[in-house]
Amino acid sequence: MPNIAGVLKEEIRRLAKKEIKAQVSKTQKAAAQSRRDIAQLKRLLGQQEREIKHLKKQTQQQGQPQPAEDELEGVRFSARSVKAQRQRLGLSAADYGKLVGVSGLTIYNWEHEKARPRKAQLTALVAVRGIGKREALLKLAELEAAKKRPRRRPR
Repeated sequence: MPNIAGVLKEEIRRLAKKEIKAQVSKTQKAAAQSRRDIAQLKRLLGQQEREIKHLKKQTQQQGQPQPAEDELEGVRFSARSVKAQRQRLGLSAADYGKLVGVSGLTIYNWEHEKARPRKAQLTALVAVRGIGKREALLKLAELEAAKKRPRRRPR
């Protein structure tokens, strides 16, 4: 008489292998599909980068001005300069943030080198660099007035 425990173990092992194989094959198929998708996206990205490079070269040859991104190439961000500019204007971080279009906490984080501005924010910082104290206060007053103005709904 064969060992029932051994036969039972063998049957359990066989069924477990069968179940594992079914699960692993699903995962392998999903991984292979993901790799194909990633490869396709990389090809697409490379194609778009080549197209952008080509278009930039065309605009240079036609003598058209470069986009604003290139204007920011020479601009560097300095936490000390942000703080010095804000203090020169005599503004709080919250008020300076309103001028730049960010929150006061963002200005604090920039000044303490916990964060760096994005390109759009850097453009706003550059624009604020050239204004004086009176202009800054005038712009703040305009921003406050625009905020208090009631908005009318179209009928």
